[in-house]
Amino acid sequence: MKARKVAWLLATLAVAGLAGWFSLDKEARGLLATLPTNRDVLFWSEPQRDAAFRALDRLPVLAKSRVVPAGGTPMPLPPGPPLKLALDVDAYMAGQRSAALLVVHDGKLRLERYGLGFDAGGRWTSFSVAKSITSTLVGAAIRDGHIRSMDDKVSDYIAQMKGSAYDDVSIRQLLTMTSGVRWNEDYADPNSDVALFNKHQPEEGVDALVSYLRRLPREAPPGTRWHYSTGETNLVGVLLSEAVKKPLATYLSEKIWVPAGMEQPATWIVSRTGKEISGCCIQAAPRDFARFGLFILGGARVGGQGIVPEDWLAEATTERTAIGRPGRGYGYQWWTYTDGTFAARGIFGQGLFIDPKRKIVIASSANWAAGASDRVTSEARETFYRAVQKAIDDEGAGLPNAPAAVSGR
Repeated sequence: MKARKVAWLLATLAVAGLAGWFSLDKEARGLLATLPTNRDVLFWSEPQRDAAFRALDRLPVLAKSRVVPAGGTPMPLPPGPPLKLALDVDAYMAGQRSAALLVVHDGKLRLERYGLGFDAGGRWTSFSVAKSITSTLVGAAIRDGHIRSMDDKVSDYIAQMKGSAYDDVSIRQLLTMTSGVRWNEDYADPNSDVALFNKHQPEEGVDALVSYLRRLPREAPPGTRWHYSTGETNLVGVLLSEAVKKPLATYLSEKIWVPAGMEQPATWIVSRTGKEISGCCIQAAPRDFARFGLFILGGARVGGQGIVPEDWLAEATTERTAIGRPGRGYGYQWWTYTDGTFAARGIFGQGLFIDPKRKIVIASSANWAAGASDRVTSEARETFYRAVQKAIDDEGAGLPNAPAAVSGR
């Protein structure tokens, strides 16, 4: 009799476990099936990244997050005629290991494709595409009067940075990554700053990032050297949240996600001390990343009213500092080109490309096989951007364009 009771209990637990498993969505089940054993995303395996990039916000054991609520009136994304490209879209997506690829032209969705078992209903992480969103929120905070000037110093808003190498650094210099403070962004180095700062144990009562950054030494005078640093953008986020007196997820919802008509809620990963990691990790639907691009393309305006100061966006999206590459520069957390186009980029193949002249927005989500950063795959993405531009130019000129092996949506 006792054995029967034990068997019945085990069977009941098994059924409950199966019911719990099948109650999860496919992203959460995929993540549980390949759950990373550590928090260091830079060194996860490709299958672990495939599962986690669509579900970073599903398991608090990996990362905690805040919801960015959406409104009830999505910005329309009407379909346009399939875009004919002189390249093989399937081959391009395979090379990029694309999860999502969207091309919007003149407000119409001309190409929408998905891979890696992902679809339009899911959320994919942004990595450093979040930097450009954070920059836009800085512009909003200036317009709202929460930040007085781009030339205010970091320590004007974060008192715990007084006496550090950041004490004399301005908000402008943070946004252009010209602080002159030492930082190692080597994604392949487990001892780099970008790999270590999230593991840092802060002093009691001090934000984790502030605690880490205020120990770093100066290498160059502020404003004299460009050096890519995710730490700089994360510090912008701490400063911004101090200025607006609310979580950045809330401010993003109020200033952009709701008024600009995003369709789905997003999430924003927070640090161990509860601040949004502003240089990274906004999880959103691919169409909403595209909508953010359209919002920027339209001058960051809602109902004719700009959320940033007049001319601020034009400054943000044009070169403020050289980066040592011909034809390219850096604005306020946007990568710039001399032809007037600009882009947001995240490791492992996340991207948002905006061409104001041609009214093009290209949104990409991916998991690059070669890892966080790869010149060959990155340049292939640049080639794709140029192919889209040429296809649009050829349409405008009435020229035939050789169709891709697979094109359109």
